[in-house]
Amino acid sequence: MRTASLDIAAAQGTHVWPFAGIGLVVVALLIGAFFLGARIRRREPAPPRPEEQPRLPDSGPVGDVLENREPDEMPRDGDRLTPHRLNAHGSRTSADQTRPRWDEGGSGSFGSGGPGGH
Repeated sequence: MRTASLDIAAAQGTHVWPFAGIGLVVVALLIGAFFLGARIRRREPAPPRPEEQPRLPDSGPVGDVLENREPDEMPRDGDRLTPHRLNAHGSRTSADQTRPRWDEGGSGSFGSGGPGGH
């Protein structure tokens, strides 16, 4: 009886080897990927040194520009507008640079409780 249980245990233990083989293949692939990544990393340029970093201009930080802009006109002659004919911004500085204001007596938003601009 004792040898029969050993035979059964030995027969069941042989199913571990395919999984161990697959595990070894996965480990080998991971090690290979690590070395390949290190090789690719060596070919990349080095990170910039402190003296190569961008510097603040002598005049100080650049401030925000507040301006009213209006959209560029679309051609109405039926000609197709191709990408190389587009303006980089899609808008231009407006001729009227006065800021729009709320109507006097207007509430400014819906439901704010004011009388509104009637």
